Amino acid sequence: MKLAGVIPVILLCLVSYSPQVQPQVAQPVKNKNANTQNRLEKLNFPRSGAPVGRRQGGARRNGCPDLKQPVTALVPGEGTVNEAISFLSLTVSEYPTFWVYLPDLPTNLRSGEFVFQDERGKNIYKTPLKLPDRSGIIGITLPQNPQYALKQDNKYQWYFKVYCGNPENASDYYYVKAWVQKVALTPNLESQLKAAKPKEYTAYAVNEIWQDAVTNLADMRRTNSGSSVLAQDWTDLLKAVGLEEFATAPIVGRYGMER
Repeated sequence: MKLAGVIPVILLCLVSYSPQVQPQVAQPVKNKNANTQNRLEKLNFPRSGAPVGRRQGGARRNGCPDLKQPVTALVPGEGTVNEAISFLSLTVSEYPTFWVYLPDLPTNLRSGEFVFQDERGKNIYKTPLKLPDRSGIIGITLPQNPQYALKQDNKYQWYFKVYCGNPENASDYYYVKAWVQKVALTPNLESQLKAAKPKEYTAYAVNEIWQDAVTNLADMRRTNSGSSVLAQDWTDLLKAVGLEEFATAPIVGRYGMER
């Protein structure tokens, strides 16, 4: 008879304490989201070392007009027009996309060229480009052809040129030069990418895979231009490599593989 009276009391105590336990269950999820955002805001891509390149476009000769802003490669690194330091980014893609900011150009400067070379300077891919008639960011993707595929751990160099005259004469031009290296898609990174979907750029970014982070986020912005979250992430990503001044620039051209 005494046991029959004790059991209801125990059950009553368990029920009365359960609401106090419930709020603690959701806490780790909230912290995880906050940590992910903080990591995106505090990215630290490598900015020095070798090989060297040129992020801001200098003129090859003296026949080019002055521009209010330089042609700029969207790559990690620091430097000015007169400096040549490392601008090496990483990718896991065989056919990555390369991004460049074009300032306002005179109407007669609409011919460009993209050149992709191996580490020794041998041409792998080369294509002329008709440039857009307004300032903004453009992307150039390597064609999905085995002869252009990047090989793991190899370094490659790429050039983007804006011709100031007839490109057939190979006369004066502005140019930027940067490097890219293909690294392995590890099981750990692959797992992170699956967990990050559809924002794979967050996983790429925290692993310092710049080339794929900027491409994934740029493509998402093209199809979701009104997203304030993507706009802020784009600003944070460019700010991490000192290019926040281009965060509001529109994406005005996509060459190669259209998405």
